[in-house]
Amino acid sequence: MIAPAVAGKGPVREVSDPCASETTRTRRTYRIVVGEASGRDLVLTSADGTQFNTHLATATIPTMAGVVIVPDVFGLRLFYEELALRFATSGVQALTIDLYGRTAGLISRPRDEAFDFWPHIAATHTGTVAQDIAAAVAHLRALPAEPPRAVFTVGFCFGGATSFHQAAMGHGLAGVIGFYGPPVVTARWQGPAPAVIEHVDAFACPVLGIFGGADPSIPAESIAQFDAALSAAGVAHELVIYPGAPHSFFDWRQQEHAQASADAWKRMLEFISREHPVTPGDSRTLVP
Repeated sequence: MIAPAVAGKGPVREVSDPCASETTRTRRTYRIVVGEASGRDLVLTSADGTQFNTHLATATIPTMAGVVIVPDVFGLRLFYEELALRFATSGVQALTIDLYGRTAGLISRPRDEAFDFWPHIAATHTGTVAQDIAAAVAHLRALPAEPPRAVFTVGFCFGGATSFHQAAMGHGLAGVIGFYGPPVVTARWQGPAPAVIEHVDAFACPVLGIFGGADPSIPAESIAQFDAALSAAGVAHELVIYPGAPHSFFDWRQQEHAQASADAWKRMLEFISREHPVTPGDSRTLVP
């Protein structure tokens, strides 16, 4: 189903700058505590021995849901650490991964827009990124205090397409979420092969896709193709298009598109709530 979105007016929880609080170091010197969540840096090891940076945000009162956050083309940057904290303050244990452990190695600080990502995208492969995500999923499931029973992926841009791919990678996910992840190859997006749409027959969980109506890299016809392919494969899905919203409206341009971003956040939490099992009698719910 494709739903043109009418931006809502739900609240957006502000998350303070992680660098404002410093107590312990892993790759940087701080341990963040924001409201009912805490965050710290970790280095995980993939099945092939690759080490990669991550940022873990844990909830004080978890809801038994967890999410692996797959960043955009820049990899692990500050926005995605803050997003992990935002998830955790809503009760979702969250782990943001870096995409480029094999090509750029470990990093000592979040990346910024000066990072030259194209050589790294060209050397990044769907199968090896899936190994990294498998390690991240396993880490969430092994958390010592109330580990999540249901794990999702959410990604953005290149990470959005990567998140869609994970539905076919055997992780046992409860759902996948992609923000402006190109589902097909277009003149403006080549990306690592194969295209997402080529994997839909193997998808094993529901899909939430969020797109901007003014995104030239993902034309409406490609979203329609994705919708048709998911329907033909019998995959439960919801594809949402925000009229007038550009590519990266939720991350790089959130202030300019605050209403669309707030509505997308609400839809994301609703999707997680809908798809993760709740223990009978458990009154914990996600906090928007």
